[in-house]
Amino acid sequence: MNDAPAISVASEVDLEARVGDLADLLHACVHAGANINFVLPFSRDDAVAYWRGKVLPPVRAGTRIVWTAGTGDTIVGSVQLDIDTPPNQPHRAEVTKLLVHPDHRRRGIARALMTALHRHAAGLGRTLITLDTRTGDMAEPLYASLGYHTVGTIPDFCRDPVEDRLHPTTIMYKVL
Repeated sequence: MNDAPAISVASEVDLEARVGDLADLLHACVHAGANINFVLPFSRDDAVAYWRGKVLPPVRAGTRIVWTAGTGDTIVGSVQLDIDTPPNQPHRAEVTKLLVHPDHRRRGIARALMTALHRHAAGLGRTLITLDTRTGDMAEPLYASLGYHTVGTIPDFCRDPVEDRLHPTTIMYKVL
């Protein structure tokens, strides 16, 4: 990739305007085997419903932040930070749905998205970031290279998006 994608925080207006593009991104990732809570069959309408029903409401409420990575008019990646924590955990946040379009992987997009997320989280006073990832997934070494530490694994945590089998998940954290 000659040009690095532009990374930006997506406003509520941006998300509403680009819900179709974000749905295309999610749909492509799930169909490429990404284990991000969805299983096949997974339609584009399912992807639109996710963005409209599960992402837009917390963005409107100010409890979720979404970053997008774009090249031209194309969204090639996104990541979310859930900051809806209990009163005794205002220092913590959770990473969710790191997505990079299958045609744009291995180009530093995930790393750039996570770097932007870390910088923003630190600015919000969030000093502990947590996440979970399917054990053995290609994202696991990325997170480790970004300074995340493994707490442990939970067996049979999630269903494979394509096959009828269960996978463990790895729980990780990073102190900012």
